[in-house]
Amino acid sequence: MPQIIPTAEPFFFVGKGKNARIGCLVTHGFTGAPKEMRWLGEYLNGQGYTVCGIRLTGHATQPEDMIRSRYRDWLLSVEDGYNLLYACCEQVFLLGLSMGGVLSLTSAVSLDVAGVVAMSTPHRLPDDPRIRWARILSRIKAYIPKNKEGPGSGWFGDAWQQHVAYPANPVHSIGELNDLLGEMRAALPKIEIPVLLVQSRNDHYIVEDSMERIHAELGSSDKQMLWIEGSGHVITEEPQRGTVFRAAADFIARVAHR
Repeated sequence: MPQIIPTAEPFFFVGKGKNARIGCLVTHGFTGAPKEMRWLGEYLNGQGYTVCGIRLTGHATQPEDMIRSRYRDWLLSVEDGYNLLYACCEQVFLLGLSMGGVLSLTSAVSLDVAGVVAMSTPHRLPDDPRIRWARILSRIKAYIPKNKEGPGSGWFGDAWQQHVAYPANPVHSIGELNDLLGEMRAALPKIEIPVLLVQSRNDHYIVEDSMERIHAELGSSDKQMLWIEGSGHVITEEPQRGTVFRAAADFIARVAHR
């Protein structure tokens, strides 16, 4: 019997035409699933690009699987997707949402990639002294709610109704995410390839100055910030996704084969 949540499976779209040899690895976020990147993947494939939407270790099955996974497993998931694409492409771009953006930026210093698009990407977790003790605290409380409000809070439009993600945050995994963010911050000055950062002004799920901090610490001379409005955190599914998709495609078209 399949273990992956229906509609949350990974995907691979073969490109066509002159862009077929350009690969796009799209990576979902913390507790999320490839489904939140599928519309972006379909759009990029419509531009001719070859697209791989990976499923991070421990995601899109059951929360217990995520608790058993470590941030290095998530980095290896990105590396797996990269190698799948590089087997049939001349260049690979990394595109990630939220923690997927963290993974993409972190991986950019160890993988031969042409560019990165990081969307809704945190620079750090909110200031909370409990975070450093997350792994110990997880023995007492395994999960915490994502927010205190009802389903769909923080979203624009009704895309939240088809969104696939775990209903709560595994506390142990928050500790893993915190360590991963430290790896990303250490990597940022070493990144020399082009980077596009995208964040919504209405995203209150991450620390609000995240994009500006990441931009300031990037070592690349080719780095751009794009602010959007009218969407929350999951900008690949919310109303302004078309703006995000076009910006990502324009960035790839500008940088490819440079």
